[in-house]
Amino acid sequence: MLERNPGEIQSSISKFERMLKTNLIYYFDPQEFEDIVIHYLGFGENQIAKKAIKMGLDQHPSSDVLLLLQSEILILDGKYDLANNLLDYIEKSNPHNEEITLQRASIASKNGDHKLSIKYLHEALNISDDPYEIWNLLGMEHLLTEEYEDASCYFKNCLENNHEDFPTLYNLLFCYDQLNQIDPAISVLNEILENDPYCEVAWHQLGKIYSKIGKIKEAISALEFAIICDDTFTSAYIEKGKLLEKEGRINEALDNFNLALNTKEPSAYIYKCIGRCHESLGNYDLTKQFYLKSVHLEPNNEKCWVSLISFLINQNNLNKAEYYLENAIDANGDAIDLWKSSIDLYISTGKKENAIMACEKLIELGYCNPEITINLVDYLIENKLWKRAYNMLKNAFKLVRNNRDIKIRVAGCCFHLGKMQEGKYLLNSKELSLNRKNQFIKLFPDFRYLTFSFD
Repeated sequence: MLERNPGEIQSSISKFERMLKTNLIYYFDPQEFEDIVIHYLGFGENQIAKKAIKMGLDQHPSSDVLLLLQSEILILDGKYDLANNLLDYIEKSNPHNEEITLQRASIASKNGDHKLSIKYLHEALNISDDPYEIWNLLGMEHLLTEEYEDASCYFKNCLENNHEDFPTLYNLLFCYDQLNQIDPAISVLNEILENDPYCEVAWHQLGKIYSKIGKIKEAISALEFAIICDDTFTSAYIEKGKLLEKEGRINEALDNFNLALNTKEPSAYIYKCIGRCHESLGNYDLTKQFYLKSVHLEPNNEKCWVSLISFLINQNNLNKAEYYLENAIDANGDAIDLWKSSIDLYISTGKKENAIMACEKLIELGYCNPEITINLVDYLIENKLWKRAYNMLKNAFKLVRNNRDIKIRVAGCCFHLGKMQEGKYLLNSKELSLNRKNQFIKLFPDFRYLTFSFD
């Protein structure tokens, strides 16, 4: 069937929408119904697409095109068994239809059976006149199974077919990154630049790769070419700014971050970068101003809050730091970096109880700094808060099982709580070094005898 032009497609859609409003039944041929359904699926209006499919199959019950669209909608709805049954039915009359195999591959992938999906995609590849889409799908399936070498081959095929397929380029570069293959990544970017010397995306990616391998001069040069190609390329300004900042060229970095700010809507990240540069330059009023702008713009950005709070702690403005910390935690209650900052702040202000609660929260979130945890637990032990120390240590021990300093403290708390067998098992005096025995005796003098014998 001849491909229809956009005007004809829009005419069919308008006619279909008039029909829905009047409850009249108009006739459409299968191609028109296909265009209508694809239009509504493309806009995420699946319910209207389903109405169009039903009407289409009422008028053309044997249309393979419409039946395949019906199975596609079933797949979107997660009704994989029904979709498979429908595909079996279509296959009887049309056994070599590429779309059937592609939909089976989609169902297998959604069910997590990527090997089966790859098998179906190879079958589709054998009967397809246009392998481009299938190469891309094969690349994605191999990517999902972490078979980066295979995935890179298919993405490379796609890119050789279309040098402007940037999503595929990003996928290919990701594969090379996982394989630690720097030279092939640089080579593919140079191939793109040979075809299009003004490809800002390729220059930008080249700059990021050079930066990763420590070729800072080459990285800055590549990013400058990206900016020459597109002077509104925000990411290139940001990457260049980060490199200049790392090189200690703070004023130049600041210029690039400001240029980035002028190329798009303000972002918390750029405000944070500008604030960091002003902090390095000693412009503390401007530092605070930009850090505050970052957290006001994106209250859920924990890294911006951390920058602000760390800056205030460094300025010894502890009351303000604590005020903003409370605001930050209200907005980001599960942010590990914020809770880590809070421990630093509470220790600086002598609020041991608050620091302990923050440490307990961090352990609950799955993070444990043994040195800080031990420091705070020793405060509990000194105050004979055995139960609380025991609970905190036991949860920490799940995260750092090989830490003997934590282990002997759990054991000592066990003895004070009457959990003798558990304590003896954890202490294991036969393996204790002399230093650790002395440490245990100092912490738990009532049980010094247990460091010598369990008999």
